[in-house]
Amino acid sequence: MKPSRKFEDLVELVAILRKECPWDRKQTHESIKDNLIEEAYEAIEALDNQDFDEFKKELGDLLLHVVFHSRMATETETFDIGDVIYTLMEKLIRRHPHVFGDTEVDGEEQVSENWENIKLKEGKKSTLDGLPAHLPALIRAQRMQEKAANVGFDWPEWKLAWEKLDEELQEFRQALETNNPDELADEFGDVLFSLVNVSRYFDLNAEDSLRKTNAKFEQRFRYIEKKLKEQEKALKDATLEEMDVFWNEAKNQA
Repeated sequence: MKPSRKFEDLVELVAILRKECPWDRKQTHESIKDNLIEEAYEAIEALDNQDFDEFKKELGDLLLHVVFHSRMATETETFDIGDVIYTLMEKLIRRHPHVFGDTEVDGEEQVSENWENIKLKEGKKSTLDGLPAHLPALIRAQRMQEKAANVGFDWPEWKLAWEKLDEELQEFRQALETNNPDELADEFGDVLFSLVNVSRYFDLNAEDSLRKTNAKFEQRFRYIEKKLKEQEKALKDATLEEMDVFWNEAKNQA
């Protein structure tokens, strides 16, 4: 078999692997579910790095998981890849009445509002249904806030969201005096949630922003380690002042 650009050839390739490769044949939905999450994060990392050659490959890995899971479902007569495609297309058509129907919209915000209303008509019990509990907390917080905003539960301007952040910061300061771990965690969570809320008003993605800061911290801290190693000095033997000098060097280089 040779590589091609045809989707049906990929489906056939996966079917062959399931029959002829011991490793592929052994897998189940459960055994590879974590790999699906891993591939999604690898795709995001490639996109963040603007490495589109790698991004292309990671999207391929994600597509492989869709086809692979569909193949396993076919073997148990649960569903097949055609069912996956049909279900997706049916949902997209139904949720875009402004494209495939007679509904008129004024802009993006009304599209989002209609989307949430359609989901409720489909049997969703809450506007917040459909958000996986295991999403990274910052992503889930921002998505919950966006969904609530789509149905009108939102501050009309960023200054009011900022006032709420100030209020939560004050409550966190007060909790510091109680030395109650549960209360501290609760108030700190409120601060983070409010900060995420502020970010939305400036079209900032909280998860992306923190990921960039994590990468920046890692680069600068590794620089500190490198410079101390050049001096044959261990981290534990360096003073904060010494490390801070190298931190600022790394910062200035960036």
